[in-house]
Amino acid sequence: MIIDLRSDTVTKPTNGMMQAIMEAEVGDDVYKEDPTANRLEERLAAMFGMDTALFFPTGSMANQAAIKMHTQPGEQLIADKWAHVYNYEGGGVSFNSGVSCKLIDGNRGMITAEQVEENINPPDFYHSPLTSLVCLENTTNKGGGACYDFSEIEKIKKVCDNHNLGLHLDGARIWNALVAKNEDPKAYGKVFDTISVCLSKGMGTPMGSVLIGKKDIMQKAMRVRKVLGGGMRQIGFMAAAGMYSLDNHMERLAEDHKKAFEIAEVLSQQPYVKKVEPTETNIVIFYLAAGICEAKFMDDLLKKNIKISAMGQGKLRIVTHLDYTNEMHDIFIKTIKEYR
Repeated sequence: MIIDLRSDTVTKPTNGMMQAIMEAEVGDDVYKEDPTANRLEERLAAMFGMDTALFFPTGSMANQAAIKMHTQPGEQLIADKWAHVYNYEGGGVSFNSGVSCKLIDGNRGMITAEQVEENINPPDFYHSPLTSLVCLENTTNKGGGACYDFSEIEKIKKVCDNHNLGLHLDGARIWNALVAKNEDPKAYGKVFDTISVCLSKGMGTPMGSVLIGKKDIMQKAMRVRKVLGGGMRQIGFMAAAGMYSLDNHMERLAEDHKKAFEIAEVLSQQPYVKKVEPTETNIVIFYLAAGICEAKFMDDLLKKNIKISAMGQGKLRIVTHLDYTNEMHDIFIKTIKEYR
């Protein structure tokens, strides 16, 4: 038995999801003739109370498309220093859009309206890049699955409106935030101009993200997706997996959160652990005590068929997910309690 806690992207389709994939009605999506993909896009647009949506193969491509649609080369976006769009998308902000990033030292991947205000370049000062976009991430990856207080997002929106800035949400794990905080997705649709949602993380599909947004900006989405190489054909098979996940896998995210809380609690009691970050959803971030070798610790776990992630600077990550069973959970808890 392999206990893989590196990410919630390692899941395999359930039997029910495989059945939905095999029975999917499909067509050519480049012609917008895939009925299942169209239904998924319509469903997600309605769920968030936004105008329209478009299926992308990956979350990174959906984010990069949104940035491209919001900006012009030479401009600048504002994001937290731990933002996925900066740290984990291969430099795509500069490569694809010719845009620079103003990185903010936020709290666990989250920034405030005051910080956004302070970091907007004066639009009439032509020596600095023109600030045109703010990118938020909810939940935060490097921030350990932290969830924004929605009232702070609303304050950030006001700042963006006052300065004519776009507001994009990297919602790769927005489902976890919605479940953890019992929030209404339509509230997000009222605030953001564009939102990317990922179906291949906590929702457990093999692939796929959807970019949701307002009609005026989303008119560019098909062209930008094509430019980025994201035009696909019979994607209804993957869209069917997404539909299945929305029907069957969203509420169960609370189970992942519960297991993550329990892991964090046990880790916090171990002498070999220096610190465990606050745990709100399905990600546990922790640091080893001085003198404990990170490489040896991870190798010792690997010898017991347990995989976790190292994120650099001493930051270790555990992510619970659909395929992390109760049996695996019991074994893992026992292992970290007995580790010496």
